[in-house]
Amino acid sequence: MTLSCEELFMSRLDGPQRVRRRLHVRWIRSFVFVVLVLLVAFPRLQAQSLTQAEARTTLTKVMKFYRTQVGYEGAYLWRYSADLTAQEGEGTATRTSGWTQPPGTPTVGESYLNAWRLSGEDHCLEAAVEAARALVRSQLMSGGWSSHFDLGEPGRKRYAYRTDGDQRGRNNLSTFDDNKSQSALMLLMHVDEALDFGDEQIHEAVVYALERMLQCQYPNGAWPQQYSEPPDDAKYPVLLASYPASWSRTYPKIKYIGYYTLNDSNMSHIVDMLFEAHRIYDREDCFQSAVKTGEFFLSAQMPEPQPGWAQQYDLQMHPAWARKFEPAAITGGESQSVMKTLVTLYRFTADPKFVAPLPAALAYYRRSLLPDGRLARFYELKTNRPLYFTKEYELTYADDDMPTHYSFKVSSRLDRLEQDYKQALATAPALLKPQNRHVSRVNRSAEFQNSAAAVAKSLDARGAWVETGRMRHQTDSLDIIEMRTFVRNLETLARFVGAQ
Repeated sequence: MTLSCEELFMSRLDGPQRVRRRLHVRWIRSFVFVVLVLLVAFPRLQAQSLTQAEARTTLTKVMKFYRTQVGYEGAYLWRYSADLTAQEGEGTATRTSGWTQPPGTPTVGESYLNAWRLSGEDHCLEAAVEAARALVRSQLMSGGWSSHFDLGEPGRKRYAYRTDGDQRGRNNLSTFDDNKSQSALMLLMHVDEALDFGDEQIHEAVVYALERMLQCQYPNGAWPQQYSEPPDDAKYPVLLASYPASWSRTYPKIKYIGYYTLNDSNMSHIVDMLFEAHRIYDREDCFQSAVKTGEFFLSAQMPEPQPGWAQQYDLQMHPAWARKFEPAAITGGESQSVMKTLVTLYRFTADPKFVAPLPAALAYYRRSLLPDGRLARFYELKTNRPLYFTKEYELTYADDDMPTHYSFKVSSRLDRLEQDYKQALATAPALLKPQNRHVSRVNRSAEFQNSAAAVAKSLDARGAWVETGRMRHQTDSLDIIEMRTFVRNLETLARFVGAQ
């Protein structure tokens, strides 16, 4: 039998010596263990050193920097260079401009409002009001908003803002594309509610926006991508979706802004906004408008063999082309938003017609899953073959040469959609309607403290969250300020400040 060094040493000691030796070894092992635990836990213990008073001071510092140095009079873009010499939204932008598409001005304004509800700090509400007033100043005569706006005098010559005088020759097209007018109006409504409807300018802008928007809904319940004047109802027959006798495989270069547009979940965002308008203002016309949109979803479901939805339809209710990389096809992307919204409509109305399309649609999209578990953005009409584009924008069945600026494959949310659908069916009608879920203060926990300490520690001396990234319209990587990061970290900090 072979003895270890320690066993050999112990065998040469007498009884009392062996006992003392064992105790000594155990003490050393315990000491080493405690040291290792402290080394592992030390960063965490450091993170837990943030107090609520310190977090409140940090919140004030952050808010001051982003309001006065990053934003411009309540207008916000997507990202900024860390030295604040360059800024951009989806496109290039001036220092005095703001973007409406998330995560621009409406998203930042909602985050301020959320921070106020969480923390109770009034300066957060003041910042949300400032963002809302920037949107009031940039509201178009048509009632909605464009993709971006400019609060500076030189930049106000392109668009027909309500607050300006001479409107001749200016762009007056409001857009629903990418949740622009919807998110802007949603922020105005939420700020109006937070102020108990006491700000006359904000309240009047909401009323005007809803009035002009409702006038632009088509007779079949659909909405255009962009609008300025109410449609001539006689030109828009109410039809069921159907397959065209033929469709072009090359981009026809058509004007599609008046088509019935589901692209980027535009109509789903409109429904959400209309239900909020009904909740806040008790406006039955907004509720009925949302229901009418749901009825369009029912009529827009394609017949077999593809009981899904298209990204956009022409006036004959045929799937149609939009941009050069958006063919007439069945979509695996926006269709999932349509199904989610149909469940929402069922919850608000308890009318089973809104969920009747789901079994066939879910089964169809499960049959259409790609080998990697995703869905194609586009499926060819009738054949159901996935469609893609080459980098030269030629339509193809191959996915090995696709442009990178657009998602031609999308994640499947079918399991979650089916779960929500079945849960809604199993809910008693009296309990179906969604509740208002404004955030409130939460109980304090070590998790909130650690998260808040981490985001506070990552600030620079000015009170900015700076990260390595890339300005979309710059070629080199550089240090940037991302508004998505700001929104996320602001909530973490405010949640701890207001924790009870």
